[in-house]
Amino acid sequence: MQMNAGNSTHRSAAASQAAIATYNGRPDFTLADALTKVSPQAQARAKTTATDFEAMFINQMFSQMTSGLKGEGPFGDTPGTGVWRSMLTEQYSKSFAKAGGVGIANNVYRELILQQAKSNAQSQGNQT
Repeated sequence: MQMNAGNSTHRSAAASQAAIATYNGRPDFTLADALTKVSPQAQARAKTTATDFEAMFINQMFSQMTSGLKGEGPFGDTPGTGVWRSMLTEQYSKSFAKAGGVGIANNVYRELILQQAKSNAQSQGNQT
């Protein structure tokens, strides 16, 4: 009877991990497997890198979007507004990326984790 309890605990842990690892709203078993091979520190670095990459992409979009604005006010075409506008778009892009962005960070994170897991598996294979 204890054996069944252990199996159900194992199944619930696997189910919760699969629930966390999703891709396009579906369970991603490849990512779930890769996450078991990558340290939590590497996962956190990959998440930060993916979010920073998305923020940089969004910043480029915002910069292009506001580059042609002329007129008065914060988006006017005066000498000081160029610097201010670049800082504003940078902060906007970081906020957008942290709030979920446009979905690029999730794909970048997935690829980083898969590459890290593959690299870890290859290095362990070379050691044996």
